This record gives sequence, structure tokens and C-alpha cells, in this order.
Amino acid sequence: MVRALLGDRPEITPVWFMRQAGRSLPEYRALRSQGTMLEACLDPALASEITMQPVRRHGVDAAIFFSDIIVPLALLGIDVQIAAGRGPVFSKPLHTAADIAATVAIDPQLVIERGAPVADAVSRTTAMLAEESERRGEPLPLIGFAGAPFTLAAYLVEGGPSKDHMAARRLIHTDRAAWDDLTAWLAEVTGRFLALQIEAGASAGQLFDSWAGGLPPKDYREAVLPASVAALAHARALTLPEGVDRLPLVHFGVGTGEILVDMATPDIDALGVDYRVPLDEAHRRIGRDLTLQGNLDPALLFAPEEIRTTAIHEILEAGRAARAHVFNLGHGVPMDADPDAISAVVRTVHEWRAR
Repeated sequence: MVRALLGDRPEITPVWFMRQAGRSLPEYRALRSQGTMLEACLDPALASEITMQPVRRHGVDAAIFFSDIIVPLALLGIDVQIAAGRGPVFSKPLHTAADIAATVAIDPQLVIERGAPVADAVSRTTAMLAEESERRGEPLPLIGFAGAPFTLAAYLVEGGPSKDHMAARRLIHTDRAAWDDLTAWLAEVTGRFLALQIEAGASAGQLFDSWAGGLPPKDYREAVLPASVAALAHARALTLPEGVDRLPLVHFGVGTGEILVDMATPDIDALGVDYRVPLDEAHRRIGRDLTLQGNLDPALLFAPEEIRTTAIHEILEAGRAARAHVFNLGHGVPMDADPDAISAVVRTVHEWRAR
């Protein structure tokens, strides 16, 4: 996995899934029968066990840390809950410049000072992965992740999920200074959260921008991308362990076909592509040789096996255009997906390269 992210193409294409740890697994639902999502994220024993569940069940080549993009905001004392069926909901949305000024006065370093449960969960997970790696006879890395500043800002100013992110888009044009202050602060917050996971033992990091695809390319370049670059800089600036030359960083967004070339900044090693753009076309648009990650349409998890297998093979062939390819979905695993279908995707990917 790490080799592929850094540009070396292994014989077998590695595969993992965004949201592979979670509601699609009956063992997850049994474990999460009590307590809130945030409580689970901040319980080291629970978070590490949930992270490992899909590794054991599906045979994926990496674990993705079980957490949520709003965890660092909760660590700062911001009142947020993850509402079932809706997502993050903030009790006090940032409706005015004064609201934003009061929020950005909170010291981002508190993410580190209060992040012991996160670091503990990462450490526990890497120890469990080491045991699983010994059993399999191959290394299994942990991928840390954080939310991109734009997505976090969109939630904060709206107060929760939105279909069009109008509050964020409006703020960009009505009070650019307040917007810049907010996203610069969020870059510090979420960048520290990603760095915290890496320092605790994660072998790679992904910046996840759920809503960047809702912006015109010009607005993305001018009002959003600088904060994403600043967030990634926290991970890039870390002192690496002896023998590690570079830690792979992935940038992923949803609906980002028109801004792929902008997202492909020099500080990343791999670019996640959602299911709307074929990987060979994404490679052409980017214009530089990055590893590509993706990009099976999650809807195909519900398709007959023959149709799903054909689609997987087409994606694997298209991924040959890039220097290396990490197979993934073009977004997260749906909560009602059949776990057996997810495992079948892993087998199909591994068998294709072996063949």
C-alpha cells in the first residue's frame, strides 16, 4: 500500500475502502449498540477494535482510522453532535463575523493537548495491525485522515449538512476576510489532528474534502486550496522515523472532476478520484504522474457479481495510466452494502493483478 502511494507499482494492486469501518458491518453495529458516535471515536479500545474489523473480515491492504472529521472541533470544546441519518450538527452556527472571530480565538494547539485518546487509539491499532501483519505475512499500514478546511467550514457556517453549501459559498463573496480567517484557523486545527495520528503511528494520511466539488474552480483555487495546502503542511513537516524517506499523503474530494489539476499539489503523493471520472481521464487532466486512488461507484456493490467484476476490471485497466494505482471506491461504503460484496471486490482486485 505505502509503496503504491509513493509511486511504485506492486504486482498485486492494493485495495482499501473509505468508510470500510462502520455501519455496513454487523459486528460494528453490535459493538456500537450503546453510546454516541463521538464517544466511540474518543474511546481508544472501541475505536481501535472498530478500525480492525474490516481488516479481518475483508482482507483489505490497509486500515483507515475510525474517527470523524469533526472530532478535532469537539476536542476544542465546540458543541457538535453527529445526528443519526443526518451528520454533524452544531448548536451555534457561525452566522456572523463576530461568531467567526470568537471561534478562531480558540488555540488550535488544544487538539494536541486534548488528543491523548486519539493518539492512544492509533497506538493500539498499529499494535493490532502488527499482529495481523505477522499472521498474514505482509505489512498492513494504518491510514490517518482529517477533514479539509472547506468541508469543516461549510458545516460550521451552515450549522450542519447542506445540499448546496450556500452559506459557505455566500461568505466567500460577502466577507472574504472572515472566510480567510476561518479557513486558516481550520487548517491549523485539522492539520494538527492529522499530524497527531501520524506521530502516534499512522503510515499515511488522507485529507478528505466532501464538498469541494460544489465550488467553481476559480473560487476553489483562490478561497479554499491555500487552506488545504496549509493543513497538509503539518503532516509534511513532521520528523520521520529513521529509514522512512517520505510519508505518503492523499488528497480526495467528491465531485472534483473540474478541479483535479488544482488538487494535485506538489505536497501530495496520491490523488483520490471519485466515481464520476475514469482514472485514465483523471490522469490526463492532472498532467503529472501521481498515484491515483479509486474509483468504483459504490452503487456497484449492489450489482450482480458479473456486472461488478466487469466494472472492477475496467477501473484496474484505466488505473494503468498512472504511475501506480490504489483501488478504492469513488466515495464511502454505503451503510446498507452487503459485507460479502465488499469482500468479493477485494478478492477480484487481488486476483486480477495475480492473473
